[in-house]
Amino acid sequence: MNRYLVGAVAAVSFAAGAALAAGPTSGIDQANFDKAVRPQDDLFRAVNGTWLATTAIPADRSSYGSFTMLVDKSEQDMRAIIEESANARNPGSEEQKVGDLYASFMDEAKAEQLGAKPIAPLLAKVDAIKTRADLVRTLGEFTLMGIPGAFRGFVNLDGKKSDQYIIYLLQGGIGLPERDYYLNPKFADKLALYGPHIERMLALAKVPDAKARAADIVRFETGLATAHWTKEDSRDRTKTYNKRSRAELAKEAPGFKWNLYFDSAGARGAKEFIVAQPSYFAALAKAVDSVPLATWKAWLAWNVINQRAGVLSKDFVDADFAFYGTALNGTPENRPRWKRAVGAVEGGLGEAVGKIYVGKHFPPEAKARMDALVRNLIEAYRAGIQNLEWMSPETRQKALAKLGTFVPKIGYPRKWRDYSKLKITRDDLAGNLQRVTEFNWRRNLAKLGKPIDRDEWFMTPMTVNAYYNPGMNEIVFPAAILQPPFFNPAADEAVNYGGIGAVIGHEIGHGFDDQGSKYDGAGNLHDWWTAADRSEFERRTAALGAQYDRFEPFPGLRVNGTYTMGENIGDLAGLTMAYRAYQLSLGGKPAPVIDGLTGDQRFFMGWSQVWARKYRDDNLKQRLATDPHSPSEFRANGTARNVPAFYTAFDVKAGDKMYLAPEQRVKIW
Repeated sequence: MNRYLVGAVAAVSFAAGAALAAGPTSGIDQANFDKAVRPQDDLFRAVNGTWLATTAIPADRSSYGSFTMLVDKSEQDMRAIIEESANARNPGSEEQKVGDLYASFMDEAKAEQLGAKPIAPLLAKVDAIKTRADLVRTLGEFTLMGIPGAFRGFVNLDGKKSDQYIIYLLQGGIGLPERDYYLNPKFADKLALYGPHIERMLALAKVPDAKARAADIVRFETGLATAHWTKEDSRDRTKTYNKRSRAELAKEAPGFKWNLYFDSAGARGAKEFIVAQPSYFAALAKAVDSVPLATWKAWLAWNVINQRAGVLSKDFVDADFAFYGTALNGTPENRPRWKRAVGAVEGGLGEAVGKIYVGKHFPPEAKARMDALVRNLIEAYRAGIQNLEWMSPETRQKALAKLGTFVPKIGYPRKWRDYSKLKITRDDLAGNLQRVTEFNWRRNLAKLGKPIDRDEWFMTPMTVNAYYNPGMNEIVFPAAILQPPFFNPAADEAVNYGGIGAVIGHEIGHGFDDQGSKYDGAGNLHDWWTAADRSEFERRTAALGAQYDRFEPFPGLRVNGTYTMGENIGDLAGLTMAYRAYQLSLGGKPAPVIDGLTGDQRFFMGWSQVWARKYRDDNLKQRLATDPHSPSEFRANGTARNVPAFYTAFDVKAGDKMYLAPEQRVKIW
């Protein structure tokens, strides 16, 4: 699940009436079991072992599993909708825009004909930079166009005034996934490939002296990476809440013409900002004066090429994929052009496609079932908090108050985004995507000073994921994740509670993880805990982190229990509460035995099968460095072994590999 994210069976549609009429199935595909492995020793491989042994990762994927299977289905569903829209003959309509954006991406012959011409005006702007003021102005203008700069910005709710929007500023400027790729010797092989890749891309764009410029760019980005905060500090919501006025920002980071930048980026009216990593911006401002202008220009040209490479001619596309796809992730082949085109349409006009998608693929009865599941999960959390032995009555009352204000969003938004002002043409791919970026940036800037739009979604209905938004205290579940193996209307409830129930519980759990728990029910960063309760909470979360620190997918490469803390807490809270909700759903009656499996066994197997996933080695190594989620194997096993009901379901005893002594099991919520 996505930050505030978040299978062994093939995805099927919701049309399951015949199966329901015949009675519920277990929802567990035993053909995927490895019967040589006991759940007591390895739940993940016991449930998914045959699938792991017999499934090949598709050539265009860096990893593959239940999420990816549903993504594949979602892409096919979107393709059908988009290709139908491509035949629309209603100028200016959303259907026309969807069809034209897709058609512009699919016109590979036009891309070959144009070569690097679509970025020539942008490179000319870089070449025209003569002064430091020109540099800052161009950085602002490129922000409008979606060209990455030395930092990132976005509009969101003010963390301490959740009834207001504000601009957040975050460190950036590097082309590798994370600062460790520049600074940690374990990534030296990837860093060694980065310079030659930049050189290749500069040469394709006819940038003079490509080899020397590439070396300058790597040195420059290494300097930026040195000033970056660590990923552990950057996820700390307290440390990264630093509100600054324009004057304060100029005082702390002098030398960077902030007024010129914001005016050029279309943010003339913005007066205050949340600066996530103030020391980085101070270092950046010094670099504006100390780094040669020629280096800045070379780096900015590289950013133009790097950001636009995927929509240029085949030589750019192939070189870009050879590095970011193959060298960094181990993926042998690029995704088919139609899949990349579908992704571009979803990114640019996602809710226009979503309107049609939900009508075709998300029936009202599925939403009703989800509404009931969410209510049951919230009730399970309420019971859990009320009976939490380590929490004082004072903090418990506030936790229950926060739980009572949770807002679930299921399937799709109540109101759809208006794309009437977005211009899309059938023969201008690069221009289309640039206009999409500017449209979205200006749409977000327009929120400043306006009432909060509580109907807004930050994922499309076709997204196979879910999220928790602390500022609105909302849990959001797009339609596309509400399919098997996560949610199976034909299956007994055990598998649904182990699958989508745990996903629901996970997202609610983010409201009470190490960062989400810093927000109150109104969505404000506010310390609502007693000191003793916070101390006990941190003792328990540290114990959970220590468990994950010991997981070692490769010799010498371990899971980072601190960085993955929020997701691990979400998993543990989610599975714990999903089990409690499943028990409540039985109404005191015994669960049926289906296909030789008890209800509790199906519950935990349902949990395990949603995590079936295979990774390419390079992709898994990158995830260990950059992903706040633990690898799927450890999400399945590391969570279950802390839940007492797992021990009862499979008669887990001392000596079994999944066994933790009772005093070592972590209970948080």
